[in-house]
Parts: sequence; C-alpha cells; structure tokens
Amino acid sequence: MSAPSAPAGGLAGHLDGFVRAVREAGIPVGISQAVDAAEILTVVDLLDREQLRHGLAAVLLQRASQRPAYDVLFDLWWPLSDRPAPGPAGDDADPADGEPQAGDGSTLDLPDGHGDGDERDLAQRMREQLARLLLEGDDEALRRFARQAVEQLGRAPASPSGQSYFGYRVMRALSPDTLVTQLLAGLLGDGGRGGLAEQVARQTVRERLAAFRTAVDAEVRRRAAADRGRDRVAKSAVRPLAEQVDFLRAQQSDLAELRRAVAPLARRLAVRLSARRRMGRQGRLDFRRTVRASLGTGGVPVVTHHRPRKVHKPELVVLCDVSGSVAGFSHFTLMLTQALREHFSGVRAFAFVDSTDEVTRFFRPGADVAGAVARIGREADVVAFDGHSDYGNALEVFADRWPTAVGPKTSLLVLGDGRTNYRQPGLPVLADLVRRARSAHWLNPEPRRLWGSGDSAADRYGEVVDMVECRNATQLAEFVTTL
Repeated sequence: MSAPSAPAGGLAGHLDGFVRAVREAGIPVGISQAVDAAEILTVVDLLDREQLRHGLAAVLLQRASQRPAYDVLFDLWWPLSDRPAPGPAGDDADPADGEPQAGDGSTLDLPDGHGDGDERDLAQRMREQLARLLLEGDDEALRRFARQAVEQLGRAPASPSGQSYFGYRVMRALSPDTLVTQLLAGLLGDGGRGGLAEQVARQTVRERLAAFRTAVDAEVRRRAAADRGRDRVAKSAVRPLAEQVDFLRAQQSDLAELRRAVAPLARRLAVRLSARRRMGRQGRLDFRRTVRASLGTGGVPVVTHHRPRKVHKPELVVLCDVSGSVAGFSHFTLMLTQALREHFSGVRAFAFVDSTDEVTRFFRPGADVAGAVARIGREADVVAFDGHSDYGNALEVFADRWPTAVGPKTSLLVLGDGRTNYRQPGLPVLADLVRRARSAHWLNPEPRRLWGSGDSAADRYGEVVDMVECRNATQLAEFVTTL
C-alpha cells in the first residue's frame, strides 16, 4: 500500500488553515502573530500535542476568554494521532495490527473476542478502566481512552450520510459522575474525610472528570470533521466569544466576561460624550496677570498667563429599558450604567418599563450589578399599569418629573429595542429631549432589518435621534470608536 499523499502546502499550509480558522472565530490574529506561530513549529516537539497547543496559544491569543474557542479549533486541526504511545523498551508489538496491542499506548485492555461480548459487560470493563485512569491522572492516557470509548460506545446506527458518534452515549454508558465516591476513597486513602485534604481531592476529581468530558467531545468533533469537513464542524462547534454574543441571548456564564469587556468601553464612551469646553490646552487667558507681567517689558505682553483649566465632569443621562422583552439586553444596559457610574459621578441613570424612575442610587461605585437589578425590581417605580413596555408614557413621565435633567451640556443615551406594544411612541417628547441635549444617541439591540417590523417604532425614533444597532460588545466598541 502506498503512503498517503501529503496535504497541499504541507505543514505550512496546514498551519495557515488553522490560523485562518482562528481568525474567522473572532480572535484577532495579525501577520506578525502568524509568523510567530510558524516560528513555534521550529522550536517545539511536534509530536508533543500539548506542547504544540500551549506554544501556539502563547502567540495567537491575547485574552484568557479566547482559550475555549482556540482549544476546540486546535483539536480539530491537530487531532490526537494514531501514533502509538512509547512502550517499554524491547516491545516489538506490530503497530500495523488493528487491535490494541500490549505496550502500544492503549488505555483499554479488552479480552479477545470483545466484539461479540455483551455491551453491558464491555461498558463495565471500560468503566473500571476509566476509574483507574482518573486515579492515575495521566492526561494523555485519558485522552486515548476517550478516543476508544467513543469508538466502542458512542457509535449510533449509521445514517444516510455515514456513521454517527455522540458523546452523550459514552457518558450514559460509563456514568463517570457516579465514580466520585470511589475516586475520593482512592485519593484520600486512609487519611479519612474532612478538612483541606478532602477539598483538594474533590477539586482534583472535578477537574479530571471535566477533562474526560472535554476529551470525549473533542473526539466526537474529530470524527464529525473527518466525515463532514473541519470548516463545517468548526462553525457549529466553536462558541462565540463574549464580545460577539448578542445581548438579547446572553447567558449567565457570559455576564462576567461581558462585564470585563464593557468596563473599558464605558470609560471611553463617557469621555467622548462628556461636555468639553472649547478652549486651548492652557485654559482661558488671565488678562490681569498678563498686563502686570508686561510692565517689565515696556507694556509688550511677551509672556501670556492663563487661568488653570478646570476639569469638567461629564453630564450623562442614561435611559434604560428594563422590560422582560429585553431581559438579556437589560443586564448589559445595567452593566454599562454601573461601569459609567464607577468612573464618573456626573451620570444619572433612569430605568423604565411603562413608567420611569431614577435608579442612580442603586449604582454606587462597587455595587454588585445583580444586587442592583434585584433592588430595581423591588424598589424602583418602573411599572404603572400592566408591566408591558410603554415608551410614550415612560418618556412623558421622565420629562414631567425631571424637566431639568437634560440640558445644553447633557448627553442623552437611550438603551432599548423601541418596541411599544402598539402604544403611542411619544415622538414629540423624545424630539424635545434631543433638541435640548448636547448630543443624543439610541443603542438598539435588535438587528437593523427588524426596525419598524411589528410593534417596533425604531425606524420612527431614528428620524429624531441617532439610532445605532448595538447587538454585542463588538458593535458597542465600533460605536464608541466612531463617535
């Protein structure tokens, strides 16, 4: 049998495809980083997968939040090879044999004729083998075991497109979570339960179980990629980065990373929206001091004196829609409000559903966003009728109760989807607020193509205020940059 032909471009072409996939996943990779990645291939052991994984990650990634997406792509482009693990010296087992051989790095010891045995017995033997490997903590052996487990237990009836494999079939057959007690006993030995030793052991068990699940999922993806292609699998397997997650679909696990992404953007946004006096770097001319100084030069003002420039705090008014229809976006708006308040005291925050109330008091520096959300729900007067969005009434209440909140030095920022439940949109009130404000912007979490559809009045609001599509942190960054 002739050796398989090398892929076009060889190792360099393979690396180029991997770098392109990383870039398409939303991780910024420049030319210099791609060159550094090529250099990594010359200094690491290419047969050591983990060394290669960490080496490429060191030059391609900028933040820890990018690592999960990177790991998925790495497992697709650099899968666990069929190369046998190093065996004992003098082991002359034939690696060409399809069955696992003694000393070939196999992590599964199966008796002869296992293919005809009962599947339940097979699962029990593999379960015992898994318990042993989890106790030993050999990551490489665990990954090889996961590969064999998917082959033996993850196979589903053949579909029209080919053989299918599923990780849940492996986890159901092996039930690794039920091994916790056995693993704890093995790790603790005769030391007994309780104290710091047990906490460390429990954490170790959790980490090793998570590593096994990750290895199973990676093997299922590898087999799917071999059948359907890496690019197709990567599009569905790679989870969007936090800055790419739509605010309306953000989950609890995304909020912490979103908070870290929003904080620097909030500072830049507040600075750009703040009212700045139009004067030189040195402040206004101090006429009296300049004339006094000119007496020594015959009345000629050779040196001018200026008054110290006063730092003007930004005057921002933020109107946040906190109705249930934009629950995911509400978390973002309140995070943005909290971040603005932490940097600038001249920020006033107002929340509304079908009425409006000032919620600035809930966002003191250092306050927890989750706690602020709970307090708004309990204490803020944002519901006057049925609890459904009423932009018209909310805007009227705001204008009546706080008529001086928006002035010539104020920047107005509205955060909401503009869906009025077919009620009056309050366009004249909004137009008056925009006219009185120094600047006004509206961040809408819905795609632009949906503006004006159904009960959305976003297209009509866009006629009187600068309406900006802001579905994720990336678009927020673009808005701040181009403001």
